[in-house]
Amino acid sequence: MTHHPPPFVLDPAARDAEAEHALLRAQGSAARIDILGVEAWSVTDPVLLKELLTSPDVSKDARRHWPGFEDAVQTWPLALWVAATNMFTAYGGDHRRLRRIVAPAFSARRIAALQPTVEGIVERLLDGLEATPPGEVADVRELFAYPLPIAVIGTLLGVPEDRATEFRGLVNDVFATTLTPEEAAANAEQLYAMLDALIAAKRADPGEDMASVLIALGEEGADGQTLAEEELRDTLLLMINAGYETTVNLIDQAVTALLTHPEQLTHVREGRATWPDVVEEALRHSAPVKHLPLRYALADIPLPDGRTIAEGEAILASYAAANRHPGWHADPDAFDVTRITKEHLAFGHGIHFCLGAALARMEGEIALGAFFERFPDAELAPADGDMRPVASLISNGHRSLPVRLRPRRS
Repeated sequence: MTHHPPPFVLDPAARDAEAEHALLRAQGSAARIDILGVEAWSVTDPVLLKELLTSPDVSKDARRHWPGFEDAVQTWPLALWVAATNMFTAYGGDHRRLRRIVAPAFSARRIAALQPTVEGIVERLLDGLEATPPGEVADVRELFAYPLPIAVIGTLLGVPEDRATEFRGLVNDVFATTLTPEEAAANAEQLYAMLDALIAAKRADPGEDMASVLIALGEEGADGQTLAEEELRDTLLLMINAGYETTVNLIDQAVTALLTHPEQLTHVREGRATWPDVVEEALRHSAPVKHLPLRYALADIPLPDGRTIAEGEAILASYAAANRHPGWHADPDAFDVTRITKEHLAFGHGIHFCLGAALARMEGEIALGAFFERFPDAELAPADGDMRPVASLISNGHRSLPVRLRPRRS
């Protein structure tokens, strides 16, 4: 049994995440942490993190490779993050099989075909914001950043808009880290009931959407690829979760950063930077996912400072802290769209790199360009208590994003 000093306890509500990230980095390339009662190694050094994310000695399969699994699924509020059966929690051959099945949904051709749909949704949402009277404040997270990815993932999966909106509160609570284990379990039960209803509806009336394609794979086993019922349900869960909350946070953080640093917006308007530059710097500066649970050591892993991640111990990929590591970027806390190297780990690295990265980038670029073209005089308008972070160790956004879209009429 390896003995360690008491772990650093992460704040479940993440009230001052950047200060926490600095404290974690100060402990070296990895720090012993407590995440809602589970001990793990938080890895904040980007060089080490990339090594671990590509190492065959690190698994995401908790059932096979984490001694703490049985206790966690009974008592841990984040049990769903380790208990689901999809490519997010798969290792080796299982991961390759599941990723191969889902990958066609995010092919370059399919993403390009979605562009007019995304542009249409963005314009419709901006028309809604246009109705805000001059001088009044609109919650841009609620009215723009939220509904865009919900509508896009709904289109991709063939989920009717009203049903897609129903998923929202349940998905929010998957990312929440202030729930009790009982509340988290009840939320998961509701979410699965909704997914079962979606699957039943698609079986009765299949379409060309990705949900129908995945269901057909489960039933026909095309090309030798099959999806068990549990894998089907959890793959749809993953696509809804990953395609929604993260893109909300990307748009939220990018709008916030540009309105907080208007000189950066000027760089874009005067041609010194592009919307893709803005998206990459927002992903680097404020990664949509702060910490991503969990991975597991399949063997003892020596750390640069002489410590060891022991076989069976859990590893937490701390993307937001790694992105601002002072050894990686000069002046890492500054938001600078003209930064030449904007490399980041917001979408992960290695075989688990986010399949939906191109879609998220496209949504962000279209949304930001259209928003600032429509509302060139927009300004942040926080009142007391506004702009508080979402109460989550995972999700990295604001509870609301109050913006005055146009000046008051004189």
